[in-house]
Amino acid sequence: MDIALTPSAAARVASIAQRQGKPPILRLAVEGGGCSGFQYRFGLAEVPEEDDLIVETDGVRLVVDSMSLDLVRGGTVDFVDNLGGSAFRVENPNATAGCGCGSSFSV
Repeated sequence: MDIALTPSAAARVASIAQRQGKPPILRLAVEGGGCSGFQYRFGLAEVPEEDDLIVETDGVRLVVDSMSLDLVRGGTVDFVDNLGGSAFRVENPNATAGCGCGSSFSV
């Protein structure tokens, strides 16, 4: 499997998309920066791009561009809501190090 979207993350995307009147499509991208070299960026997408990988869970689509996919392949996108806060998290088997905030990593 290239990447997975958990039911918890899918439910959160569906809720956000409904409130904003947008389609339930979550875009995950990896950008240079952050305290560990790369950082995850999440946002709602209107439509997938031509080179996107598309994964669907419970009617919600996760889209990842081909360059970002190379850095997160085999990972899982989850939504965590606990005492530490609420956030989308990526369990990335390719990351060799990360930071305390969970949004930055290195390979």
